[in-house]
Amino acid sequence: MSTVDNDSALVRRAMEGDRDAFSDLAATHWRRLLGLARSIVADLEAEDVVQDALIKAWKKLGSLREPGAFSAWLTRIVANTAIARARRRRFFEPIDGVAVAAVESSIDSRIDIGRLLFKLAPKQRAVLHLTTIEGYTDSEIAEALGITSSSVRVHRLRARRRLAELAGRGINDG
Repeated sequence: MSTVDNDSALVRRAMEGDRDAFSDLAATHWRRLLGLARSIVADLEAEDVVQDALIKAWKKLGSLREPGAFSAWLTRIVANTAIARARRRRFFEPIDGVAVAAVESSIDSRIDIGRLLFKLAPKQRAVLHLTTIEGYTDSEIAEALGITSSSVRVHRLRARRRLAELAGRGINDG
């Protein structure tokens, strides 16, 4: 049985009120969702964000139209929760290596990637994470973040330009 099929069966059970099924879904997706949250908010807040998002998901599970879309639906809830928290806190603590693939290879390796990421908007960080870490396509990212595919490309382009600009000036100048 594929992950989507297994998720769909668990989602159907959870929609009928089976808390154990929802718990299994949460456990299945926990690491992936935690990684996304860590890319957007401080490392210490990531678990809280995912837990808050899971509570929202449980409460809104009845609004999910297609059980096979659960993973994307849950990713969207986590991303939106993390982005909202990051905007409220105005504090970001990037994890190591999230944007290493996103930063051009011409950038001096002595630059602290984490401090560069600190300067990006939360949605740009989410797009970079979903692109470089999760390997999502533009349409998958668009669905997960509730934006258009063209917006995904714009956020990624702006993030990369900002990273290159900051790296070119030196991290402490930005």
